[in-house]
Amino acid sequence: MSSLERILYVEDDPDIQTVATLALEVVGGFNVKVCASGEQALEEAEAFAPDMILLDVMMPGMDGPSTLAALRQRSSLEEVPIAFMTAKVQPHEVDQLIALGAESVIAKPFDPMTLANQVRTLWEQACGKS
Repeated sequence: MSSLERILYVEDDPDIQTVATLALEVVGGFNVKVCASGEQALEEAEAFAPDMILLDVMMPGMDGPSTLAALRQRSSLEEVPIAFMTAKVQPHEVDQLIALGAESVIAKPFDPMTLANQVRTLWEQACGKS
């Protein structure tokens, strides 16, 4: 992977989708594909070929951890860095999410002005580039 361009963003709340998409596209210059559910992410992720995936934890139907596990079953996605975005950021909760295979956890509410840099930093750490 040479650069971070394509981000798959899985979030069921339309207001948060809007703010994060603006933050990532307008501030960060990324190409963002929004999925409103884990099921939709599984249908569309491989065709989109994301460089990074951002996952909400609490979603109806397939939650974030279930979505992460299912995405990791796809060979084309098993190396793609995944970060959770959640309000559940107690240390033991973060540890549990990272134990599932996430690179990191981004706290909600996030700062729209710094979200793109935060995501870029996580991606660089995950890919071993700086």
